Amino acid sequence: MADRRGLLIILSSPSGAGKSTLARRLMAWDPGLKFSVSATTRAPRPGEEHGREYYFMSEDEFRQKVAEGGMLEHAHVFGNFYGSPAGPVKDTIEAGQDVLFDVDWQGEIQIRNSDLGKHALSIFILPPSIPELRRRLETRAQDSDDVISKRMQKSWDEISHWGYYDYVLVNDDLDETEARLKTIVEAERMRRIQQPRLQDHVRTLQTQFEEQS
Repeated sequence: MADRRGLLIILSSPSGAGKSTLARRLMAWDPGLKFSVSATTRAPRPGEEHGREYYFMSEDEFRQKVAEGGMLEHAHVFGNFYGSPAGPVKDTIEAGQDVLFDVDWQGEIQIRNSDLGKHALSIFILPPSIPELRRRLETRAQDSDDVISKRMQKSWDEISHWGYYDYVLVNDDLDETEARLKTIVEAERMRRIQQPRLQDHVRTLQTQFEEQS
């Protein structure tokens, strides 16, 4: 038995708020942190491997897995199903390693309501302002003006669900936000439910107490 159970760390934000950068920094800080590998019904792209980029499934296999309760969360996106298989996540957290999820608020709710939800830690990243969010999308020069406009239109729907999360961080300074994120993770790792050996230790203390009586 590991000294502690791993956490299901959920990061969500509107596009451009800094979630991906923070996720990379978090994984660089703790190389033992595992990124959740999703399952999908889309065909593999050149160079992709089953179990590395995705778990590739047929639609029937995916639907069966959902029916059996084998997906922590799932969604239908652009004609394909995507989801987070529960089995690999359960094995990872029982081994004492945290699993990082990049999902939206709907995925957060599904994970929270799953059998492993009691081990979940959800964090929402907010931008300091809407003009700054647009500026970040524009300066990274990855999207056309049309795509940026669509991302901005979607951003408020995502932001409006901030209240579902355990923690909400305003990413006005990346280094400071990273430091706050690490503090949260370190503290949450010490939750009573994350420490399976505590019960045995308390029983030992009880036995020792009775022996002294």
